[in-house]
Amino acid sequence: MAGQPRCELCGARTAPLRCPSCRLTCYCDVSHQRTDWISIHGRICHLLIPVLGRQPCFHSEKDRKHGKEQLLRRQESLIAVALSTAQGFLWAGKPLEAIPAALQALRFSSQVFGSDSVQLVPIFLLLAEASTGTGRLRQAAKYLSQAQWIVLQTPDCSAALQSKLYRGLGLFSIAEGNLDQALYHLANDVYLATAEFGLNSVEVSGGYFHMANIFFHQNKMDTANTLYTEVSSLWHDWLLSSLQGHQRVLQTRAEASPFSEDEEGIEDGMTEARHEEATRVLWAVLKVREQGPLQHPGETARVLHALAMIHYLGLDLAKAQEVGMKAFNLAKQLPQQESLETISHLLELINAQFSHTT
Repeated sequence: MAGQPRCELCGARTAPLRCPSCRLTCYCDVSHQRTDWISIHGRICHLLIPVLGRQPCFHSEKDRKHGKEQLLRRQESLIAVALSTAQGFLWAGKPLEAIPAALQALRFSSQVFGSDSVQLVPIFLLLAEASTGTGRLRQAAKYLSQAQWIVLQTPDCSAALQSKLYRGLGLFSIAEGNLDQALYHLANDVYLATAEFGLNSVEVSGGYFHMANIFFHQNKMDTANTLYTEVSSLWHDWLLSSLQGHQRVLQTRAEASPFSEDEEGIEDGMTEARHEEATRVLWAVLKVREQGPLQHPGETARVLHALAMIHYLGLDLAKAQEVGMKAFNLAKQLPQQESLETISHLLELINAQFSHTT
């Protein structure tokens, strides 16, 4: 005899309420049903039926194989939607709303990849970050332990994934107030990211940024200044390279035949995750440069230039123009004005894009 259904959100109590649409998820009370709907269920309710509902009976090996492949694709689609939804809530500063979506991603990932798969590590880290954001440090520690255990049991685990784990451990240590332990974990994050991506990669910048924040709050301004400078330099150089690649693609298209059928988007390496990280980090560094004891006109101009580039590549032209003009006006006041030409060129691109869209 099947046991009583458990609440989709907390899993801790019997669940008399059932979703009236899919009839597949149950809840202990209305508040949990509403919370799950807002977080993820409203996005995947219709997707659950062909995955969790009664599966068709196949009469041939070929049909069974096709059915399994189709089910796997549907499960992977659910995982992608749940993960992106959870990450979006975290970016928006809504960790509580991120948790149900992340748990859904974890549930299906465990079914598809296995409970010990490295595919689960990013989800555990996301859950740890969301739990930390809601003040649930004990639960966050459990998620981090699960991620750490999988990594330890995977001899060929990539340095990139280990880097993410150490960053998660570092952020958790910051939340606990254990700053020495946080610096240890973040130093490992930087080391592993460097090993995987190279010394001058933007993947290294996250560890530097969080270390800079720690030193800043410890009033170790020289060290904090050095690290903030490294962070803005890495992003500035990467964005400049991305902008140049973007322009090369536009130039190639302008020179191509008007009858060309190439309608693919411009690839500049600017994923949603990278755009969000760069925007969040650079605005935080700008705040330090403009309002704190680490004011430095040259570095402030570089951060403003980087922000203008990222807003331009993200097609937020009004913001790109506003920030770009601030960078230009500040750069004009510097004794050495090497950056003035590149900032001026960016403003020309922004104005040209404005003209094209109006």
